[in-house]
Amino acid sequence: MGKSLIIKGALILTLANIITRVLGFIYRIYMSNLIGAEGMGLYSLIMPIYMLAWSLSSSGFSTTISKLVAEYNCKNQMGNIKRILSICIILSSSIACLFGITIYIFSDYIALNILKNENTLLSLHIMCISFPFMAIGSCIRGYFLGMQEAKIPAISQVLEQLARMISIYFLSGLFIPLGLSYACGVGVIGMCIGEIFSFLYVLMVYNTRVTKNIKPNISTIKSTYLILAMTLPLTANRVLGSLLSSIENILIPIKLAEFGYSSSESMALYGQLEGMAMPLIMFPSSLLTSLAIAIVPAISEALAKKNLISIKNTISKTFLITSFIGIGSAGVFITFCNQLGLTIYSQTDIGWQLFYLGFLCPFIYYNVVLSGILNGLGEQMLIFKNCLLASVINISIIYFLIPKYGLIAFIVGCFISLVLVNSISLIRLKKRLSFNIDILNSIVKPCLCIFISSFISRFIYNFILSYTGNILALIISLAFLGLSYLILLILSGAINKNILKIK
Repeated sequence: MGKSLIIKGALILTLANIITRVLGFIYRIYMSNLIGAEGMGLYSLIMPIYMLAWSLSSSGFSTTISKLVAEYNCKNQMGNIKRILSICIILSSSIACLFGITIYIFSDYIALNILKNENTLLSLHIMCISFPFMAIGSCIRGYFLGMQEAKIPAISQVLEQLARMISIYFLSGLFIPLGLSYACGVGVIGMCIGEIFSFLYVLMVYNTRVTKNIKPNISTIKSTYLILAMTLPLTANRVLGSLLSSIENILIPIKLAEFGYSSSESMALYGQLEGMAMPLIMFPSSLLTSLAIAIVPAISEALAKKNLISIKNTISKTFLITSFIGIGSAGVFITFCNQLGLTIYSQTDIGWQLFYLGFLCPFIYYNVVLSGILNGLGEQMLIFKNCLLASVINISIIYFLIPKYGLIAFIVGCFISLVLVNSISLIRLKKRLSFNIDILNSIVKPCLCIFISSFISRFIYNFILSYTGNILALIISLAFLGLSYLILLILSGAINKNILKIK
């Protein structure tokens, strides 16, 4: 497991994630200004259906391909790689087509009885078109990740987002005046076009790279067994997560109405949470998402070579980096919650959500990376159990406590579930690899550093604000916070020259 491949792959995916998320923010800001918080709530309401399609037809296969390709590539068995990819594409695309047909046939029932909003009907119809392209594209991207060629999936991400934004820009003036249903529909059209462009790109590159006339030495039956043995628990985990997430997303507006909000206010508040606040909270996790993706084939390859020392060292450094980013991000959102909400979304009432969600940042980011590590170690069943536990906690709190305490109950529930799930994951890593957390460098020092940096940055912001506007004051203050946090981490010894070395 070469450190250069892991770091290079993670950096390439990180750059793509940052570009994609910046473009995504521009897209979301543009959409929120066009259709408002209620429209964003409607768009967020149908996204779990899309995520369910991805979970059912794509996510498990993509991770499986990445892991198996990495194992066969280190043995130079290219024929087996081609057979694995071909079987995955057939299975994945078949599931995607079947699911799309099912959603289209029962779209009326889903819109009226499950989502309980007839404005979602058009979007459901349009969404079905994207499923086969999404499935095949995910399989091919998994192949490139397994081959440690992160550049190809990275470019496809950026192309997908650009295609989505360009199509929205040209179609919004035609669709949005027709009403809320069409406004949401144009967002889904953009999503479909993005998936198609991404699929065409990775397919074109794969056709120029694939080696022909190399026979595999494993049978189709054995290949299918290997794929299903890994894909089924992964898919079950993702599907269960999507289904339970859909239940959460459907229940939140309903339970907010029971708390005392009107139907329109409930949907708007939900739109702020899922369509604005959460994407902003997740933005700094670009590096960690990339690291979690890159680490799966890397750990799989190390396991095939029985290089446990390398795995343990990689996990330790990954956890340390996650702590720095998670704790630093928490400081940013807690310190400048109102300013960020006003500057990015032109809404002051979103600040309180960013404040409380900021405390969840380290735990959310730990979960992202730990899931990638556990996938690489073949712990799909543990991930499945963690997902089930977290969702049961969240749904219970949504159902019983939101009607009494409002949206803050949901945030508290997320905190409880994240702490439990991360604790279970760390306990498993300790049992398998004797993995121990460097509490001083990964938790204590970053907390002290971000507290000092945030405290001083707040004074700088208030001082500059008296001489200039909010945006410039915020930019200068955030730049100082990030720089001072990094310097303090170095001076304290939490960051050293060996931080990115993987032996």
